Amino acid sequence: MDGKNNSMGKRENLRNIAIIAHVDHGKTTLVDQMLRQSGVFRANEQVAERVMDSNDLERERGITILAKNTAVMYGDTKINIVDTPGHADFGGEVERILMMVDGVLLLVDAFEGCMPQTRFVLKKALGLGKRPLVVINKIDRDGARPAEVIDELLDLFIELGADEDQLDFPVIYASGRDGYSSLDPDVREGDMQPLFEAILQHVPAPEGDLEGPLQILFSNIDYDDYTGRIGIGRVERGAVKNGQAVVICKTDGTTVNARIGKLYQFEGLKRVEYDSAAMGDLIAVTGITDLNIGETACSPDCVEALPFVKIDEPTISMLFMVNNSPFAGREGKFVTSRNIRDRLFKEVETNVSMRVKETDSTDAFEVSGRGELHLSILIETMRRQGFEFAVSRPQVIYKRDEEGKLLEPMELLMIEVPEQYVGAVMEKLGSRKAEIVNMGTRDTGVSHLEFRIPARGLMGYRQQFLTDTNGNGIMNSVFDGYEPYKGDIPQRVQGSLVVFETGETSSYGLFNAQDRGDLFVGPGVEVYEGMIIGESPKNEDVTVNVCKKKHVTNMRAAGSDEALRLTPPTVLSLEQSLEFINDDELVEVTPKSIRLRKRILSREQRMKEMSKKKG
Repeated sequence: MDGKNNSMGKRENLRNIAIIAHVDHGKTTLVDQMLRQSGVFRANEQVAERVMDSNDLERERGITILAKNTAVMYGDTKINIVDTPGHADFGGEVERILMMVDGVLLLVDAFEGCMPQTRFVLKKALGLGKRPLVVINKIDRDGARPAEVIDELLDLFIELGADEDQLDFPVIYASGRDGYSSLDPDVREGDMQPLFEAILQHVPAPEGDLEGPLQILFSNIDYDDYTGRIGIGRVERGAVKNGQAVVICKTDGTTVNARIGKLYQFEGLKRVEYDSAAMGDLIAVTGITDLNIGETACSPDCVEALPFVKIDEPTISMLFMVNNSPFAGREGKFVTSRNIRDRLFKEVETNVSMRVKETDSTDAFEVSGRGELHLSILIETMRRQGFEFAVSRPQVIYKRDEEGKLLEPMELLMIEVPEQYVGAVMEKLGSRKAEIVNMGTRDTGVSHLEFRIPARGLMGYRQQFLTDTNGNGIMNSVFDGYEPYKGDIPQRVQGSLVVFETGETSSYGLFNAQDRGDLFVGPGVEVYEGMIIGESPKNEDVTVNVCKKKHVTNMRAAGSDEALRLTPPTVLSLEQSLEFINDDELVEVTPKSIRLRKRILSREQRMKEMSKKKG
C-alpha cells in the first residue's frame, strides 16, 4: 500500500466497468462473449443466446430494461460488468449504475455510428468524470465505416465538453457475434483477449480507504419473494462482514439501525455468498427491510452519508383503474383495486423514475414515468402476470416557474430517414411545434434530422411517422429539460367507430361497417356496447351495429349470395392503442386481450354529456 493515510490503497486485481451504448448496438451479445471466453460456463453447459436478458419482455423486444450485474475472471483480475439499458426512458437506471463503476465501455455500431442514446449515456458518463474505452462493434457488418465513426465520436466528445484526458480515448475493434477483438480494424479473427487487456490497462482500479470506517452506497434494489429486498451497491470505504451492525442514512437525512443479513458477490451470472467484502467490491445484501436507492450504510461509530445522483423526473402520467367493462373479470387473475394498488406500489420500490399517487377515487391510481415506453413496459409486465385493468390516455406533466408561468417537458428528437421522406416528416412535425436544430445527409443518401419538440407533440406521432416513411425511418428521443408552454397542438382529428350493442361480430355486420372507416376487429369477436372497433375518417364518432345478422328470405336476388369480401382488420398493439385513444376513451388490458372503449359506454349517456358541454 502507498503511504497516504497509511490505509489508502488500490485494488489492482479488481475492475468495475459499465457497458453503455445505444439500443441494439450489441451490448448484451458482447457480454455473452466475454462470459464464454473467460470460462464462466462449463464446456458442456447449455447457454441461451443473450444470456443477460433474463426477462421475457427483454428477449422479445431485444432491449435491456433493467441493469444487470455479472463478473468475469481474466487471469487473477476480477472484472465486474454492469450492463445498462440504452433507452432514454430508463435514464434513471443508467445514472445510478455509473456511480458504481470506475470506467465505461462505450460500444458503438461500426455502421450506424453515434445515435441519440449514445449521446445521452455518454453525456452522463463524461459529466461524472469517467474516461470511456471505445469499442467499435459489428466490424464485420456490410457497410461498416470505422474511421468515420471515430471522427463522429470525436466531434461528439468535443460537443459534450470532454476534457483532454477523456478526448484521448483508446479504441478496440470487435465483433460480439463472432467473438473477436483487435486494435486493428481490418482483422477478422482471434478472441476477446485484446479487449480484456485494454480493460486492465485503461480502466482505473478502485482506489480508496481500505481500513477506514465502512460506507456502502446502494444504487439498485432487487426483490426476492423469500428474502425480501436485496440492496445492490458498492463498498466505498472500509470492509463489510456478514451479520455486521450498520446505520442506514436515509435520503431525507434520518438514520436507522440495521444489520446485514447475507452478503453476496457476483461470479459469472450467479450471486455467491461471501463472508466479507472490501472497498471497491460490488455486493448484494439482504436483511435490511426498508432499504431505498441512494441510501448509505455506515459503520455505527462514523455515520457519514454519501451524496447521490439526482434521478430524472417523470414527464408523463396516466391513470390505472379497475376494469369496469361488461367483460371484466373474465380473463384476469388479479382484478381488484387492492391487487392493482399493491402491485403498483411494489413497482415503485425498484423502479426509481416511476411515481404512483392515490386519486380521489379508490379505484384509480395516477402513475407517472419517463415516457410512453417506460409505462407501456409496466402495463405489458402486469398483463403477463395475470392483472386486468384499464388505463387512460397518457398526459404530460406540467410545472410552473417562480413567476407562475406554465412550463412543459421538451424532448430532443433525432430522426434518420431516406431523403424522399424528409418533406412529409418536416411538415407533420412543424404542426406539432417542433423546431429543427440540425440537419445533415450521410453518404448513403439518408438524412439525419434533429428537432426540439414538446413531449406532447410526440404523443401519437410514432404511428404517423411509420406511415409517412413507409417504415423506413428511425426515430429516437431523449428528455431535454422544461421550457415555457408552446401553445396548442392539434389532436387526433379522426373519430372512433363505436359498437351499438353487446354481442358477437358477424361478417354481414362488419361488411356494412367497413365503408364507414378502418376496422380493428374481424368476425366472431365478442364485443360490448361502447367498445371501439375502428377508426372513422370523419372527426366525429360513428355508432355501428356489427352484430347484425342477415335476414333469411326465400327470395333470391342477383348478387345476394356472393361472398362478402372483408378488408383484413388492423390489429393495434398496446403502444398503438395508447397512442390512438382520446381523452374520453380507455384501453382495457387483460392477460388475453387489449380492447379500446369509451369511458361512458352507454350511447345515451354520451349524448347527454356532449349536450351539457355544448350548452
